[in-house]
Amino acid sequence: MRKYPIDRSLRYRVASALTAFSVFTVGALCIILYVVSDDIEEAHIEQVIEMEMDHLVQRYQKHSDVISQVGSHLKNYVIHEVDDELRIPAYLRGFHVGYHRISYGNQDFHVSVQVIGDVKFLVAYRIELHKQRLAKLRVIILFSWFATAAIAFVVGYLLAGILVKQVTDLAERVSMLATGNTQLGLLTQPDMDEEVAQLARALDDYQDRIKRMLQREQEFTANISHELRTPITTILTSCELLLSATDIPVRSRHRIKMIESAAARMGEQLQALLFLAREQALGVIETVAVAECVYEAADPLMHEMFRKKLHFEVPIAPDIILTVNRQALHTALMNLIRNAVQYTHQGYIRVEFNENRLSIIDTGIGIEPGYLPLLYERFFRGSTQGEGLGIGLAIVKRICNHYGWNIKVDSTPGKGTTFHIVFP
Repeated sequence: MRKYPIDRSLRYRVASALTAFSVFTVGALCIILYVVSDDIEEAHIEQVIEMEMDHLVQRYQKHSDVISQVGSHLKNYVIHEVDDELRIPAYLRGFHVGYHRISYGNQDFHVSVQVIGDVKFLVAYRIELHKQRLAKLRVIILFSWFATAAIAFVVGYLLAGILVKQVTDLAERVSMLATGNTQLGLLTQPDMDEEVAQLARALDDYQDRIKRMLQREQEFTANISHELRTPITTILTSCELLLSATDIPVRSRHRIKMIESAAARMGEQLQALLFLAREQALGVIETVAVAECVYEAADPLMHEMFRKKLHFEVPIAPDIILTVNRQALHTALMNLIRNAVQYTHQGYIRVEFNENRLSIIDTGIGIEPGYLPLLYERFFRGSTQGEGLGIGLAIVKRICNHYGWNIKVDSTPGKGTTFHIVFP
């Protein structure tokens, strides 16, 4: 079954959608927590300082000789006079009543000052522990955000696999039908989900219509092949009988040969057209002498080459052989050489063979660069010169594709064209 890039996979898109939803939802919550956590910590600090201030005032009211207490994080002072304030750290002096935030060195303090009568109460709280706790909380929030995204993607991918399994199974069955396996029966299965079953029923209906259409086409091509081959065979047989007679004048004998050649060409074209329509084999694989096959394909065109005074060159050794379908190679060569003859008015036509590459070279009018992409389209003709329906190169291309040959073209307008058939 054909594999697509992961970014085009339905499973990937479902997992990505679930991940995006989770990231958005959890991300919004994380952002709220990230912002609110600072306010929560600030409120907690204020509450600690307020409780410490209340405790300090109550102790002073019970025991007026209470002394200041200095800890590593919490400091409180009772200031009666200027000398008392001069004894406290310099960074805590001179504050008025209220709540203050200060920085000293690399440390942050929150300071609360309250005055009752002539007594000044000061509580200073170093918030280092709160900052550390807040930083850890924010790291956890960010980690949780990324972890949620990863988990959502993995879970979404697994769930999507379960959801699309029936679709992938259906695709595999369709691909098996495409290879010609007709034993699978209907694509619709009893255990399918309704949506998948609907798709399978549509494919079954389409498959049935395709089968009927192909059957009609095969019957038509078989009938038309029979109806056309019968008169061609009759013409060829009659020509053979006429040529065997000894009392036929020379001029009449020449005309009979022309009729025989035209009928043989018509038979070959019929077989090529049937191959183009049905891709049926043109013959069997056998050992073919390349030079001999070239001369056979060019023989019906020798009269036209003689009329145009074209040189026909085949510098291929008689012992060079290929293991190919002889009829397919003959048909391809005949069409390519015919094209060369039609579009060459002077010079030569040369057929070469080197390293599994068969080249048909002419000194004709060439092909415009803009026509090259359309060269193998049916009924396309890049020039009004010459005769034909424009299906010769389409037949050659189809033959090459069918047998795994590679066809290439080099052309310069006004100087000539070279077709290469590269054999595997």
